[in-house]
Order: sequence, then structure tokens, then C-alpha cells
Amino acid sequence: MADLIVQAAVKDQLTDHNVSSDFYDALDSEVKDLLADAAQRAEDNDRKTVQSRDL
Repeated sequence: MADLIVQAAVKDQLTDHNVSSDFYDALDSEVKDLLADAAQRAEDNDRKTVQSRDL
């Protein structure tokens, strides 16, 4: 089950579409990867603060 995303918020954004149950887990996985990449970029730039530019 998804840990980082709020399913209701996703459904609110996709009002004209149905959302399959496995979509939430896939989206959660993508978000986790995005966060890990951003944290790594911040670390590579000798920062502890993750900033919008790290995305």
C-alpha cells in the first residue's frame, strides 16, 4: 500500500479518470525514487537541505 501519497488527493486531481488500485503503489514507488535522487543530488553538492532545484 502507498506510504507517501494520499489516494484521495490523487483521485481529486484525476476527476475525469478512473484510477486502478495498482496505480497508487506505482506512483508511490516513483515518488520514493524521485526523493532519493533529490537527496543524493543535495548530498553531492555538499548540502543537507534538499531544495526544489534538486528535482
